[in-house]
Amino acid sequence: MSKYTIRNTPKTDRITRLVNHLFEKMPQVESERAVLVTESYKQTENLPIILRRSRAFRHILENIPIVIRPDELVVGSATKAPRSCQTFPEFSFEWLEAEFDTIEKRTADPFYISEDTKKALSSANQYWKGKTTSELATSLMNPRTLTAMEHNMFTPGNYFYNGIGHVTVKYDEVLAVGFRGIIERAKNELEHCNVGDENYAEKSTFLEAVIESCEAVITYAKRYARLALKEAETCTDEARKLELLLIAHNCATVPENGANSFYEACQSFWFVQMLLQTESSGHSISPGRFDQYMYPYYEKDLKSGALTPEFAQELIDCIWVKLNDLNKARDAASAEGFAGYSLFQNLIVGGQSAPGVDATNDLSFMCIEASKHVMLPQPSLSIRIWNGTPQDLMMKAADLTRTGIGLPAYYNDEVIIPALINRGLTMEDAVDYNIIGCVEPQKAGKTDGWHDAAFFNMCRPLELVFSRGMDKGVQVGPKTKCIAEMTTFDEFYSAYKAQMNDMISLLVNADNSIDVAHAKRCPLPFLSSMVDDCIARGKSVQEGGAIYNFTGPQGFGIANMADSLYAIKTLVFEEKKFTLLELKEALDHNFGESASEKQVEEITVKIAEELAKNGKTVDDRAIQEIIETVKAASASGDGAKYKKIKEMIDEVPKFGNDIPEVDEFARDVAYTYTRPLETYKNPRGGIFQAGLYPVSANVPLGAQTGATPDGRLANTPVADGVSPSAGKDTHGPTAACNSVSKLDHFIASNGTLFNMKFHPSALKGQSGLEAFCALVRAYFDQKGSHIQFNVVDRATLLDAQKNPEKYKGLVVRVAGYSALFTTLSKSLQDDIIKRTEQGM
Repeated sequence: MSKYTIRNTPKTDRITRLVNHLFEKMPQVESERAVLVTESYKQTENLPIILRRSRAFRHILENIPIVIRPDELVVGSATKAPRSCQTFPEFSFEWLEAEFDTIEKRTADPFYISEDTKKALSSANQYWKGKTTSELATSLMNPRTLTAMEHNMFTPGNYFYNGIGHVTVKYDEVLAVGFRGIIERAKNELEHCNVGDENYAEKSTFLEAVIESCEAVITYAKRYARLALKEAETCTDEARKLELLLIAHNCATVPENGANSFYEACQSFWFVQMLLQTESSGHSISPGRFDQYMYPYYEKDLKSGALTPEFAQELIDCIWVKLNDLNKARDAASAEGFAGYSLFQNLIVGGQSAPGVDATNDLSFMCIEASKHVMLPQPSLSIRIWNGTPQDLMMKAADLTRTGIGLPAYYNDEVIIPALINRGLTMEDAVDYNIIGCVEPQKAGKTDGWHDAAFFNMCRPLELVFSRGMDKGVQVGPKTKCIAEMTTFDEFYSAYKAQMNDMISLLVNADNSIDVAHAKRCPLPFLSSMVDDCIARGKSVQEGGAIYNFTGPQGFGIANMADSLYAIKTLVFEEKKFTLLELKEALDHNFGESASEKQVEEITVKIAEELAKNGKTVDDRAIQEIIETVKAASASGDGAKYKKIKEMIDEVPKFGNDIPEVDEFARDVAYTYTRPLETYKNPRGGIFQAGLYPVSANVPLGAQTGATPDGRLANTPVADGVSPSAGKDTHGPTAACNSVSKLDHFIASNGTLFNMKFHPSALKGQSGLEAFCALVRAYFDQKGSHIQFNVVDRATLLDAQKNPEKYKGLVVRVAGYSALFTTLSKSLQDDIIKRTEQGM
């Protein structure tokens, strides 16, 4: 008999209406925030930057339009229209202006933008030329770093163009004492500052900014209280009128004060969640251990009779809908990498409350039930698993997994807790970890983790080995030994490591430059008010105010690299089936396939440049003739020879099939990224830590990568995370899990990502769920860190590609997040379709 109240509460009509309202129209770009932040900055040019930030935040919250959407029980919206977005010109704006006329028509994450909005944004953006964080960051970078970025060795796009995100704040403190309590703490700290202290000037202005930001939030909530009262006065529906009066009471009480009820706690939570994303355009603002900090309010109200489980479930469902109302516009290239309008708001349940003490409670189950009710991508629901996790909770999670929604993702306490302790966290803090964004662990309310700090494509340095560091005629990497002179595999592998080490150092330079730019131009006092120990230190998060400071860029393509290097070691140096020069020729010719678009473009540019040097006219017609000639030439020649090389490569064992010698090779390949990276430090006094996951950037960055020695064709997706290459794991799910578990998940403390896809029949019935749970536990017993699933058959996905109107509600797991399948770019859809479809 279970000790938990496991309910399958029916979804209410209200939730259906709220979900339908969200998706009635295309998301819009709105201009109000950009106009207001610009107005404020123009008025505060002589103030310290931290006070300019708090004044701007206050000006926005006092003047931005507010709405209460029909049927809402929890209120607060960043935009007038559902699923729409504001813009943040203080971080970057040029890309949006360049896409004014294309953003509505692009394949990934389109947004409608009216002509009036374009005019308003263009006017506001004039002020920001030369003043953005992205421009300052660029000016701080080493020239070689900029060259490496131009040649797609890595991209630090998240913080380069956007605000800081990837954080979980002290929701529990706001629920307990409200912002009035945080203001009192800041005032007390300010009163104890001595005007003669060496840091008085900076600390006092920071504390003033914290106080002003928190007061602004209280003012904003009271605006909603007045709006709810106003709507109640004219409401003729008595039931709705009562709801509006309750909303007014909640907004007048929280988040100024501590919450006295579960309903107030829900409203207070939402104001924090939404307004963090109004202050800054950073994504992955993650709710963390929602079932833990919300449970005391639920338990108290349930015992007193003030709350029914059914109404509590409806409130949670309402929050789940609201999490899908938040949105963000990215540039076209980034939209391809993050396709699906995702904000990566990771909410996690389960795990431990103390070493060896299970933390599961009724809300753990209700959170899973809420995701089943709304069937939407947000929140990015996760579950912590350890040896003491109740089977009831595992089965509840598995039941959600088999819906095909791609939720929840599963995380292993037995790996993540010791990995965090190894990075300097106390045992108490490590046990209380949550997940940020996709797969990144951290301690809530104490960490500035800079997760997702860059995407590093491990295949690109391999290309540089074959060209002695040259790319498109430019010396991008070091001049390693010519492949014609290499007589041993160790020489080749050493050259790869040299290219890797060089690119990693440039990545670090890019991240640190961006880090400094945010501290100087866009510190965030509101966020910092809810992260320890910013108030005591008198520093914003961006200046090193957090207790734990990390930078976590992620590498991907491990399977490609492992399979490539293993094939070179076996076929070139051991069996001598072909030489490195012959392999290079095959790679240059895409294994005998027609030239890729990238190759055609490169060759065309070279030919056109030579013609121009010789004084010949190169017009559009001439360019097209060159393109056709290059394409025709690429389809002829030694195609059969190159295809034979690919056939030999395809026969070599691949990662993901429980073959010890290949798996050990993959482990070592991963170290070429994870070990060098952790030797570097960031400007906030913290260290770099590696992640091994791509979000979904393995698709667009794969499109910028040539053919690789594992048989992968040019411009096709690179393997995602620590997963085997798509279609290469042919020995079943257990074999794939065994291979992936042999990687060192402890060193990749910024998170690893393992994707699996099952046919729906594999999880059918009680026995299917039990077998599924056993697979997860067995993988975690072998010290795997994370695993997530798509449960959908290939035929359904193919039909959804052809007939998207029939599958508007089809949610799938993309990478570290889920998204509506029909909102993804075709290249990303294809990547999901190609993943190996396992049976149990």
